[in-house]
Amino acid sequence: MLLLVVISTVLVVGCSSKESGGEKKDGSKKGDKEMVIAVNENFISMDPHNTGDTNSNSVQSAMLEGLLGFDSEGKIIKKLAEDYSVSENALEYTFKLRQGVKFHDGEAFNAEAVKANYERIMKDDSLRLNSRGFNLITNIEIINDYEMKVTLKEPYAGMLTRFSSAKILSPKLLAEGKDKIGKNPVGTGPFKFVEWVQGDHLTVERFDDYWNKADRVKKITYKPVPENGSRVAMLKTGEAQVIYPLPSQNIKELEGNDAIKVEKIPSTIARYVSINTMKKPFNDPRVRQALNYAVSKKDFIHVVNAGFGLPLDSAIPSKTLYYKQQEVYEQNIEKAKQLLKEAGYEKGFKTEIWGNTNSDTMKGMQFIQQQLKAIGVDLEIKSMEEGTLSDQIFGAKTPEEAKLQMWYVSWSAYPSDTTNATKPLFYGGSFPPNGANTAYYKNEQVDKWIEEVNKTANPEKQAEIYGDIQSTIYKDAPWIFLGVDEILAGKRTNVEGVAISPDGGIDVTNAHIK
Repeated sequence: MLLLVVISTVLVVGCSSKESGGEKKDGSKKGDKEMVIAVNENFISMDPHNTGDTNSNSVQSAMLEGLLGFDSEGKIIKKLAEDYSVSENALEYTFKLRQGVKFHDGEAFNAEAVKANYERIMKDDSLRLNSRGFNLITNIEIINDYEMKVTLKEPYAGMLTRFSSAKILSPKLLAEGKDKIGKNPVGTGPFKFVEWVQGDHLTVERFDDYWNKADRVKKITYKPVPENGSRVAMLKTGEAQVIYPLPSQNIKELEGNDAIKVEKIPSTIARYVSINTMKKPFNDPRVRQALNYAVSKKDFIHVVNAGFGLPLDSAIPSKTLYYKQQEVYEQNIEKAKQLLKEAGYEKGFKTEIWGNTNSDTMKGMQFIQQQLKAIGVDLEIKSMEEGTLSDQIFGAKTPEEAKLQMWYVSWSAYPSDTTNATKPLFYGGSFPPNGANTAYYKNEQVDKWIEEVNKTANPEKQAEIYGDIQSTIYKDAPWIFLGVDEILAGKRTNVEGVAISPDGGIDVTNAHIK
């Protein structure tokens, strides 16, 4: 009997150490931990082929993958492609696909699935990725189940980045149509979709058949929390394990908390005010330049970002490939007034600025309002919930329909992709709703350069053209150029495997709690 008791005890102890059953010292079941990530804005869509905001992209990356992906520095890495090669003329991309991969609905991942996704993007010009390289594809050849070749009609410098951002959806989901895709994504990622309650939370849970095994939390709940103080409170109490962004004014307070770690990451996030260059008085470049001279970039960083960041001294951030520094519009009130006088607005004018409802955006808009008052510009602030704001801006089919005057906003591009940092924002063919050129900026020479640089495979030539593009745009001033963020994130000290990338994306591929 004593021997049986000893054997039984050993068996019980053995079972309790397994992931499925036993408790750890902190009382939680190993492998059954849950994580809450609080972000500053709502999510707009879960359709990866038609996404324009970083928060939606971050959530998607937990569930969905492309053939390629990005590491924590923004460099391109292999994901669903085991290997790839590019022809010398930069027209043919050959991929060897990872075998044995399953979608969350049980469908097999193979070349046919990739082709179905790419053809969806190619055939629907309302999808954002269509104009970002996929409209250049002339042929998709399936060599076998796990090898394929994509051919372009002309070289496109950012195509590898596009293969990274074009995440692959289940063919079964594709057949259900666009409405279903945007609300119920099915991919191959480490986590699978559970539910999305608009404005409150989006939940994913661990996909145990994921091809790359690792220690991961069982469930992640993403919560949009626009109010800075509420996000910080959630981190301090442990209601949230990760918050992003972390409000800069709370750094000192949190750095003294042993249960919390503060992370600072150099970014490619540009802060600016987009100016509708097709509306009076903004159709005069002197007015736009005056706005830039009226606003102190140093004070913006000090007041709005608590000193974390750098002036935006070009059309793209310094962490972006082919960046070229320009002469900053240093604050000069007299020069700003003189430019307004020359443009016929000596007494100033009245206008409005749009932005979302999060705390940092409100602070930024109030700062701009105060700065422009010094040159006689009466600026009315209009804040809207993120989805409503997006509908208002991208719902306009033509520049004439656009009601937008000024927009306080940010843009993050992948460090490896200068195309994405320029073409969607400054190309004449990128007006809403098909692009993010919300300044409705059109310069014939810039358009030609953008078209030329994307057909050029020579890095030296690309650097030269991108230099010309940046200097011309900076002088034309379709934006009030503000600053480049230093990313701040807050985590509980027991969190591991959650990385914030330079473009502000949140990677939870290996998220777990110690």
